[in-house]
Amino acid sequence: MALFAKEEYLNRLKRTKARMGEAGIDVLVSSDPANMNYLTGYDGWSFYVPQCVVVSLDADTPIWIGRNMDVAGARHTTFLPESDIIGYPENYIQTLERHPMNFVGDVIAERGWGQKTVGVEMDAYYFSARGYAELQKHLPGARFANADLLVNWVRLIKSDAEIALMREAGQIANRVMTTAIERLEPGVRECDAVAAVYQAQMSGTAEFGGDYPAIVPMMPTGEKTSAPHLTWTDAPYENEQMVNLELAACRHRYHCPIARTAYLGKNPPAKLVELAERTVEGLNLTLESIRPDMRAEEVERVWRKHIAKFGLEKESRIGYAMGLNYPPDWGEHTASLRPGDQTVLKPNMTFHMILGMWMDNYGFECSESFRVSENGCETFSSVPRKLFVKE
Repeated sequence: MALFAKEEYLNRLKRTKARMGEAGIDVLVSSDPANMNYLTGYDGWSFYVPQCVVVSLDADTPIWIGRNMDVAGARHTTFLPESDIIGYPENYIQTLERHPMNFVGDVIAERGWGQKTVGVEMDAYYFSARGYAELQKHLPGARFANADLLVNWVRLIKSDAEIALMREAGQIANRVMTTAIERLEPGVRECDAVAAVYQAQMSGTAEFGGDYPAIVPMMPTGEKTSAPHLTWTDAPYENEQMVNLELAACRHRYHCPIARTAYLGKNPPAKLVELAERTVEGLNLTLESIRPDMRAEEVERVWRKHIAKFGLEKESRIGYAMGLNYPPDWGEHTASLRPGDQTVLKPNMTFHMILGMWMDNYGFECSESFRVSENGCETFSSVPRKLFVKE
């Protein structure tokens, strides 16, 4: 019942093992839920407790290890045989007496891998300092190595099947953003507009439904548009007020983020109109410049040169690799569109290019999710790139 064909998972496993071999890692313990999904198909909201997928160079398939009550979920969503789906008892949950990573260490030792080099994802959100210490305690003969982002870099180039899901997410994103803009009216509470966004995200299109995105809707208003990561309140929208909309659609954990800015009223400030025009011009120019074999920093340079002509600059990166993920982030934490990033763009790499310009007391956002194509780039959504003025 896994989402993709077994052959796709085996190909992912082959490429992961190749990277493990290059890094001198014999056994990989992956706790990142996106990497667990990528390697096995596992998809459940169980990442609030320790869980992992163990990949060994000596084994044909990975091992899923999680809470006993989640074993059935692994049966339903992975391609793994029963022997490689292992649950730990409930008395390992949230207690000072033992830790699930003790159980993981015991499984690794029982498989004969206790004296090998074990790679762990040191910076993964759901791999704790205590988990690392407990794993080391139960594998005293192992050598440990940092395998952070090892699988993430394997994920960078998507398969055609993954791209198909991201295109579907793009169709949902069109509806999500259109719904958000339509719902913005003076007197409407911010929370009610967000509720409509959630409904659009989950219901998807008539052909296919949506999934929960890894990040909540970010919809700050007024002077708060100068800040990128604010959400919403229960205050009503006001006339002559700007609203930033950083939203996303998700299809089977594959994302299409999208950002736009709207203005409620007849008279948007001239400074906002000008900033919007310059930003959209830069976004269009930068997207048009993308070609395979460019370096990530070269993409960012196109944007930087454009806005410099108007005395503008943007300190933060303008984009990042994204796709399959779980809360709290849809980014893959690998390639970024910023100075110094030497990543060479290849077909089927996917990015979110977000040109957010956050000034002292106002801001403007416009973004596109895209894949690098054979001779350029393909954007996943089709919402007009502009400042939306709602009179």
